[in-house]
Amino acid sequence: MIRVGLIGGRGYAGEELLRLFSWIREYDVVYVGSRSSAGKPLGAEFGGLQSAASFSDVSPEAMNACQADAWIIAQDNGQAARFVKLIDSKTKVIDISSDFRFDNSWVYGLPQRNAQRIANATRVANPGCYATAVQLGLFPLLNWLDDSPPVAFGVSGFSGAGRTPNEKNDADRLHDNLVPYSLTGHGHEREISYQLGRDVRFMPHVAEFFRGISITLTLSLKQARSVLDICDVFEQAYEASPLVEVIASPPEISMVRETNKCVVGGFTIDARDPCRIVLVSVIDNLRKGAASQAIENLNLMFGLPSTTGLMS
Repeated sequence: MIRVGLIGGRGYAGEELLRLFSWIREYDVVYVGSRSSAGKPLGAEFGGLQSAASFSDVSPEAMNACQADAWIIAQDNGQAARFVKLIDSKTKVIDISSDFRFDNSWVYGLPQRNAQRIANATRVANPGCYATAVQLGLFPLLNWLDDSPPVAFGVSGFSGAGRTPNEKNDADRLHDNLVPYSLTGHGHEREISYQLGRDVRFMPHVAEFFRGISITLTLSLKQARSVLDICDVFEQAYEASPLVEVIASPPEISMVRETNKCVVGGFTIDARDPCRIVLVSVIDNLRKGAASQAIENLNLMFGLPSTTGLMS
């Protein structure tokens, strides 16, 4: 059994990881660190989670005592480096924050693109939630795009803003509302552009539902293609990726809520401009956008099928 330590178990992504690990027999979570909840039983903090374990203090002594085979760091941005310094360089680490997504000494953990590199890595940077949905909607068409930047309109549930109260998870503000923010220069816009090696424009919004992301992509091709051509290239790109589903109609968040998959579809050609394509990509931001993607990466790092524990 593979022993896993989790730092930052009190956040939404940490909670989701604990729920997923609770039914994957290949892993044993031997440490769950949280300064704010140290000593409290996991089951009492997270309703419905069947666990007799308790949160541990986040300290070098507590971390060293658990002898984990791998660590997942689920802390806020800017916190990961101090924990990485405490972990032996040969021990596998996955960071869910943005801290190492631009660091070429870490492998970027998008399994549908980097599976082999992830399998050989000891340091993996989990992609951002929006960045995952956008990239899975763009990869199959990269060689067909013209020089203009693809444009992504994104809507996320408020869980993406974390547990700490802020303007993007304020229930009163979100009620019957859609809140745009960071309309240029968002961190995920920079992340996507960096990983693809080309500019992408991204406009995020947050809605009053709890979980899920919908991305509508509009892009221009070098030459006109049929909808059948586009469907074919997506199906070929993801035929070996059980956690990516390609459909003809525009996918909706309800299709992926509390699942580990991405659904891409709704391929539409603009009748006024046959080189302009619109498509939709949806994920659960807490699963494929964070927790289950981390487990996909962990599976690969330990030589397991990437979907181990994630197909139900």
